[in-house]
Amino acid sequence: MSVATESPPLERLRTALAEIADLNHAESVLDWDSRVSMPHRGALARAHATGTLTRLAHEKFVADEIGDLLEGLRATEEEAGPDSFDGALIRVTRREWERARRVPPELAGEISHAAGIAVAAWDEAKAASDFPSFVPQLERMLELKQRYIECFPPRDSRYDIALDEYEEGMTTADVTAIFDRLKPELIGLIERHRDDPRDDSAFRGPFSVTAQQEAGRRVLEAFGFNDEEWRIDETPHPFAQKPGVGDIRLTTHTDERDLTSLFSTMHEFGHGIYEYSVDPAFARTPLGGGTSSSIHESQSRTWENLVGRSHGFWRWFYPQLQQLFPQKLGAVDEASFVRSVNAIRPGALRGDADEVTYGLHIILRFELELQLLAGTVSVRDLPGAWNAATKEYLGVDVPDDAHGVLQDMHWSIGLIGYFPTYQLGNVISVQIWERARADLGEVEDQFSRGEFGPLREWLTEHVYRHGGMYAPRALLERVTGSDIDPEPYLAYLQAKFD
Repeated sequence: MSVATESPPLERLRTALAEIADLNHAESVLDWDSRVSMPHRGALARAHATGTLTRLAHEKFVADEIGDLLEGLRATEEEAGPDSFDGALIRVTRREWERARRVPPELAGEISHAAGIAVAAWDEAKAASDFPSFVPQLERMLELKQRYIECFPPRDSRYDIALDEYEEGMTTADVTAIFDRLKPELIGLIERHRDDPRDDSAFRGPFSVTAQQEAGRRVLEAFGFNDEEWRIDETPHPFAQKPGVGDIRLTTHTDERDLTSLFSTMHEFGHGIYEYSVDPAFARTPLGGGTSSSIHESQSRTWENLVGRSHGFWRWFYPQLQQLFPQKLGAVDEASFVRSVNAIRPGALRGDADEVTYGLHIILRFELELQLLAGTVSVRDLPGAWNAATKEYLGVDVPDDAHGVLQDMHWSIGLIGYFPTYQLGNVISVQIWERARADLGEVEDQFSRGEFGPLREWLTEHVYRHGGMYAPRALLERVTGSDIDPEPYLAYLQAKFD
C-alpha cells in the first residue's frame, strides 16, 4: 500500500470524513447499548437519539462540499495505482456518496428511528412466539425499504439495490446462479445422511452457563482476544461491533441446554478479528472496516467452522472442555464428541444449523426476500411460506413462530439483502482456506497445540489489514486467484460428509 502526501483537498476530505465517522461511532455505541444493557422501555427514546445521529451523519456526508472535493480529486483518483490508499479512499467515498446522495436525510433518519422501535417489538414478539404482534412493525420496515429502493435508478431486479448495499459488484442473478448450484447438492447431502445414526447426547445439556462462558473465554484468548481492546457480553441475538480502533465488542447467547454458544462465540470472533486487524491508518475513513458482508461472513464462518469444528481444534480443546464438564463429558471420548459436533442434523433454527443445512436456511430467506420485494408474498403470509419452505428443503416441521419466521432480528432492522452474504461467505471461506493451507502447511497440527497465531497472521496479511481498500471480488481474486466459485465449497462438504 502506498500513501501519498496529502493534497489540501484530500486533507479536507479526510477531515470531513473523520467527523462523520465520529457521529457513526456514537451511534454504534448507542446501538450496542440498546441491544446489550439498555432497559427495555428505553427503546423509543433511544430510537429518537439514533435516528437523529443517523440523519446528521447522512446530511454531512451528502453535502455539496463532499461532492465538490471528490470532483476536484478525480485526477488524483485516475492517476492512483491499484494499491494506493488515496485512490481507494476517493473511489470508495465517491461510490458511497453517490449512493447516499440519492437518499433524503429525512428518510435515512426515519429508517433508523423505525428500526429502533421495530427491533424492540421483534424482541417481545419472539419471546411470546407471537408473529401477528410484530406484523405492523415489519410492514413498516418493508415499506421503508421499498421507499429506499425507489431512490435509485431501476435495475434488472429491485433486489439488486438491496443487495448492493452489502455486496458491491454482486447481482441477484449472480446469487441465484450460485444458490441454484448449491441447493440440490445440499438437499442431496441431507437425504443421503438422513438415516445416519446420530447420538448428540454429548452435545446436549444441561451445561452450566458459567462454565460455558469460561470455555468461550479460553478459546477467545487462544485465538487473539485481549481485555484491553475487546469485551464480550450476553445478548439474545449475538453480534459483533467495532465503534472505533481498540474497541471490539462481541456478544454471545449462552443457554444451558447445549453448547451452541461456543460456536456463536467463535463466529463473532471472526467478525471481531477482521475489524481489529484493519490497518489503523484507515481509521475514521470509509476504508476502516471490512470490504463487504460476504468477506466478513467468510471470516466468521472460518473461525466457527473451518477452525472450530476441525479435529485439530478439538484435540487441543476437548480435554479442557472435559475438565469444565466432568460429569457430562468425562466418559465421552473425543472422537464421539467431534462426530456429534459435525453431524448433519436438520432443524428449524439457523443459529443451531450444521455446515450442510445452514446453506438451505439462507437460501429460503433469500427466496422469501425476493418475494417480499416483488410483492408476491405479504408480511402476513410469511409464517406459512417460511414453514412450507423449511419442510420442503430440510424436512422439518416448524413448531412455532419463535423457531420460524421470528428467529432472526435482521428484518426488524431493515437488513433485507443481507442474508445471502452468509452463504456467499461460506463459499468464499473455503476458497481462502485452501490458499491459507497451501501456504501454511498442516494447520490442524498447529491447532492441536493451541497455536492459532500463524493462521491469524496469514489472514491479517492477506485479508484483514486491507480493510475496504479493495472491492470484494478484487480482494478475492488477489488472495485466491479466482472469482467466487462454489465448487471448492461443495468439494469440501462432500469430502467431509460423504
